[in-house]
Amino acid sequence: MPQEIERKFLVDGDWRPLVASSSRIAQGYICSDSGRTVRVRLRDGRGYLTIKGPSADGGLSRYEWEKEIDPADASELMRLCRGGVIDKTRHLVPYDGHVFEVDEFHGENEGLVVAEVELSDPAEPFGRPPFLGREVTGDRRYYNSQLMQHPYRTWADAAPGGEWTSRQVDEWTRGS
Repeated sequence: MPQEIERKFLVDGDWRPLVASSSRIAQGYICSDSGRTVRVRLRDGRGYLTIKGPSADGGLSRYEWEKEIDPADASELMRLCRGGVIDKTRHLVPYDGHVFEVDEFHGENEGLVVAEVELSDPAEPFGRPPFLGREVTGDRRYYNSQLMQHPYRTWADAAPGGEWTSRQVDEWTRGS
């Protein structure tokens, strides 16, 4: 089974000069239950369907299956997503032989910036860029599926769920 092994950190410092590329991402969750998720994503005009299993190793690894799908199909699947959409810009930052994915969140999660690094083994060493702050690997509050239910800007108040509107899907399909 394919495994995703990653560590996640809050960002604390100036990372922007190190960015190699950036892309806007919209993603929603068809299902998010007991650590298992079915996610649909639109990124750079491409669609993806991802299934993730529950976390293991204290949140360090989990089963992950991803398939590229037609963007029109992804747009249709977005209509099934509950609780809105995660809106973020992903910045790729190469550092010391690894690529850190720095996610800058928008909308209800505005102000949250996290960095993830994917590893081939849980014990794999990696250079720590100066912008990395506190490690939050395994802290469920920072899972995207949890940010849908409890947005960063309103962690004190659980936000009500809802479905994606046709307008939101159309805007993302057009790349707005």
